[in-house]
Order: sequence, then structure tokens, then C-alpha cells
Amino acid sequence: MVVVMRSGATDTDVDKVVKAISEVGGDAFVSRGKHQTIVGLVGDLTQFAEMPLHAFPGVEDVIRVSKPYKLVSNDAHPRPSTVWVGNSPIGRETVTLIAGPCAVETEQQTIDACVMAKDAGATILRGGAYKPRTSPYAFQGLGEQGLDILHGVSRDLGLPFVTEVVTPADVETVAAKADMLQVGARNMQNFQLLKEVGMAGKPVLLKRGLTATIDEWIMAAEYIAHTGNLQVVLCERGIRTYEPMTRNTLDVSAVPVAQSLTHLPVIIDPSHSGGKRELVMPLIRAGIAVGADGIIVDVHPRPEVALCDGPQALIKDDMLSLRDTVVRYADAAGRSVAAPSIDHTVGAWGRSATS
Repeated sequence: MVVVMRSGATDTDVDKVVKAISEVGGDAFVSRGKHQTIVGLVGDLTQFAEMPLHAFPGVEDVIRVSKPYKLVSNDAHPRPSTVWVGNSPIGRETVTLIAGPCAVETEQQTIDACVMAKDAGATILRGGAYKPRTSPYAFQGLGEQGLDILHGVSRDLGLPFVTEVVTPADVETVAAKADMLQVGARNMQNFQLLKEVGMAGKPVLLKRGLTATIDEWIMAAEYIAHTGNLQVVLCERGIRTYEPMTRNTLDVSAVPVAQSLTHLPVIIDPSHSGGKRELVMPLIRAGIAVGADGIIVDVHPRPEVALCDGPQALIKDDMLSLRDTVVRYADAAGRSVAAPSIDHTVGAWGRSATS
């Protein structure tokens, strides 16, 4: 069950609802948006059946949510959310380009890759400082040194950045510098990590697990929302199938399905799904065509010597094509390409911002 507060409802109004729920043995989770606040109720619904919640000051509506995920469901929040990363939006009205090196290797490599990304129209940078790898012998990232490099480059270029956090112990360190935290496919059901990331109060990019169903993916997002943080962006990054010709299989149908079930933005990762440079552009076109709210791609100045995922990284010659593809296909879908907003004022869902 979800209580939707009126626009302009006071903190006192919200506190009265929370107190009433607590008094009958239920749990209430408050998510404060830029324009509206919702209170998710967890517990035996019979506890709340006799409560006159509609009559409480500031209450606009009370919605019974049948789905197992309450806070990210579009039953609770019919209007699609826009998540702000710095001053860059990710939402249904635009197509957002996120780009940068898969892994931070050196300062110069990161500068070159991020400049290429910005020139192609990226409004959010990406880069990996901590790299969970299948093999223990593969490059695991530079750790905090890589985080510092990415932070410095992003500030020099005036763009926010997203980076992966691998363990709960690293969340505080990463959140102190990153504008958005990524939970990778291999950690999608690391529930303690999801809770810690949610409590950090930063926007979260949640990648779908290699063998996860859409329901499992959305329930993972609910773990983050359960902390009071609704700044979650879902990322379809390819699932494991029997087909060996691609690294993974991009499930384009997952985009409209997830959008029909949640109010969260949904983006695609054509780099990690296709695994080959020549597949990235076709998958971008497919993703935008089915309604993806954004694209996240790997960029590298010299992929032949990359320490991580070189075969899928776009090079400088690809970048004009990338920019043109995103603009043309977004326009065909009736959407614009996201651009930084100098007028954006950060609001808050829980501890931080989204609308």
C-alpha cells in the first residue's frame, strides 16, 4: 500500500502518517520527490484496512499495490521519474548518452577517452576504478587511485560521472567523489551492497544480472528504494543465452517491459551486450527505437592495448557516427538528446535528488 501526499504537504503531515502506521505495527518508508512525497507501507494489509488514511492532513490518495515491489512500481508513482545526475537528466523525455573508458588505466588514457565522450555529446562520464572480473588474474582496476583520476578528469571537463562500487566497504569512499554509483551485473543480488548504496543517497545505476529475470531485476531496485532512495536507473546490459556469437544477448524487450512496470528510467549497455565494436551502433539504434532512456558505451583511445574489454570499445573515428546516430534516432522517436541544465535545482528523494 502507498500513501500519496499532496503537493505542498508539510513534514508534519508526513510524520503523522508515519506515526500512525508505526502504532499499528507497520513500517513506513518515505520517499520525498521534487514535487510530491509518497509513503510506502509494509506489513499485513489488514492492519491498515480500518485506518482512515484518506482523512489525514496532506494525504491525496491511498493506493493498494498488488506487485511485490511497492516503491518502484508505477502503481505507486504513475508519472515516470527523471533521475538527475549532477545537472544531467535521465528520463522518458530525453535520450541520455553516458560514455567513457570501461576501466581507468592511466590519467592520459582517461583524459583522452572522456574528451572523446564529451565531444560525442555525452552528458555523463563513465569509468571503472574497481573492476570485478571473471578471472582473478585479470586487471582488477586501480581502486582509489583510479577513482581520483576519474574525479579530476570529470571536474576538468565539467561533467558528472558514474562508477561501479563492488563491496559495501567501498561505498562511503566511492560516494564521496562519484556523482552516481553503479551496481554491476554480478552484484545485482548482493543485497547488503544494494542497501549500502541506497543509504549513500546518490543516484544508482543498477545493471541487470546475467541470468536475472525482469522481476528479480526490479526487486533488486526495490531494495535500494526501501532505504528511501528512489534515484534508481535500470540498465539492460545483456543476458546470458545459448548463443556464442555475441558476448551476451541484449534483451531489447526488457526496456518497454520494465517501463510498463516501474516509473524508473531504463537504459541499455550495447558495449557489454554485443562485446564487439561493430555491434555497438546497431544495438544503439535498436535500443532507442524501443524507447530506451539512455545509452552507456565504452570508449578507448587505443583499444588494442586496453587492459579491459578493448574489443567492444569505440574509437575516435566512431564518435561522430555515435553522436549522429543518437540525435537522428532520438528525433525519430520524438525525443531530444539530453543536455545539461544550468537551471536545475536539486530536490530530494530520501537523502538526495530526483524529480
